[in-house]
Amino acid sequence: MRPTVVANPGHKDLTLVREEVFGPVLVAMPYDDLDDVLRRANDSEYGLGASVWTNRLDQAQRAIDAIHAGTVWVNTHNMVDPNMPFGGFKRSGIGREHGRAAIDSYTEVKSVCIAY
Repeated sequence: MRPTVVANPGHKDLTLVREEVFGPVLVAMPYDDLDDVLRRANDSEYGLGASVWTNRLDQAQRAIDAIHAGTVWVNTHNMVDPNMPFGGFKRSGIGREHGRAAIDSYTEVKSVCIAY
């Protein structure tokens, strides 16, 4: 599939906006109210990843804190470091790949306390 940009799709309940699309597709939506954008970003059953594009660090930090996604990229997308856990929230998977979080999913912690 050729890369596709959908600019300002209009209808906020558009399937393309609310579901995970695995392909070279970008949906760009202008906004005036950051709280409205964050509400719409979380209005989905999925939460694998999100990217925030801004030149305002204060708004980026608000978005990072508010978006329910396993990974939030700022001014980039789909950069994955093998040391950084990767996985989703909600219906976007169980567990994490990469980093310490992946090792933890294959191990079980046991605490032992012995008094002499």
